[in-house]
Amino acid sequence: MKKIVVLGCGLVGRVMAEDLSQTYKVTSVDISQKNLDNLKSESISKICKDVSDPAVLNQIIKDCDLVVGALPGFMGYETMKRVIMAKKNIVDISFYPEDPFGLDKLAIDNNVIAIMDCGVAPGMGNIIFSHHDKMMKISDYECLVGGLPKKREWPFEYQAVFSPIDVIEEYIRPARYVQNKSLIIKEALSDTELVEFEEIGTLESWNSDGLRTLIQTMSHVPNMIEKTLRYPGCVEYLKVLRECGYFSYDPVEINGNKIRPIDLTSKLLFPKWQMKEGDEDFTIMRIKISGKEKGEDVEYTYTLLDRFKDDTISMARTTGYTCTAVANLVLDNKFVKKGISPPEFLGNHFNFVNDYLTERDVIYKVSKR
Repeated sequence: MKKIVVLGCGLVGRVMAEDLSQTYKVTSVDISQKNLDNLKSESISKICKDVSDPAVLNQIIKDCDLVVGALPGFMGYETMKRVIMAKKNIVDISFYPEDPFGLDKLAIDNNVIAIMDCGVAPGMGNIIFSHHDKMMKISDYECLVGGLPKKREWPFEYQAVFSPIDVIEEYIRPARYVQNKSLIIKEALSDTELVEFEEIGTLESWNSDGLRTLIQTMSHVPNMIEKTLRYPGCVEYLKVLRECGYFSYDPVEINGNKIRPIDLTSKLLFPKWQMKEGDEDFTIMRIKISGKEKGEDVEYTYTLLDRFKDDTISMARTTGYTCTAVANLVLDNKFVKKGISPPEFLGNHFNFVNDYLTERDVIYKVSKR
């Protein structure tokens, strides 16, 4: 039986470990014993250690067939680099800010398959995009996506599944999109729009830096944009915090002690954003792909509305099962490309990933006009 090490046992890492444990021998690793204690499957081995220590990481992964990364974004790039240096294949969901292609040569030289950003968006959205790019000439790609709590609570009407610092990064990192083949850079939280969704109602969209590798790998597509979705009014609170410096990484001195405002903000916000017992969420995504197919104008629309079910939060399922689907492709030798691969390199495997998600009741509806 093949051996998998899942790094990180938060809300998403736990779902991935349990899904993979149905077929493989899984070891889950986390710095928090409390997180590990939340695992339901007794077949999963548990290791409570800090994998930011290279010697600890190397010891844990030395005998495994695949590493699955579910660590906070600030740890993602360095961890992937160390896994590659250990000559282990890796499939990862951490949303790290560094350029992943900086590790491409290292991965090729070490004969390693390294797939990053394997979540919802980036992730499944990229796979859908690439799938259609092989069949048509795309002129426009738009992705609207968000994970939201079912219950709206003042003031933020938001709960975080991921590391709070990773979430805040989305509010401060400049947003990039492509318009008429030109790269446009705007501040995050800009160009807010109200968008209507069936069953959900009105949500607010705003520019975020979600295109990531698509800007480079899909440069032949003239118009590409991704926007994040939140409940209306949320953006105004976030802009106030950002403009007042609460998201800053620059240390300030208080009573002789230096502290980064973002660290304090994360500490204060996490209890407000944390999902509690009985809380439920939903994931919503709408992708529009338009262009020419067999000489005719076409537009494909993919919609995902996934809700909390089976005592599992939606964002963990929609993110986690995309990643475990790709992990299976690697383990079954169906994806063998060495080097760094963003999810759009898996367009040929759209049907497999989509079927895998459908079997787990994550349903992408598609329409064409």
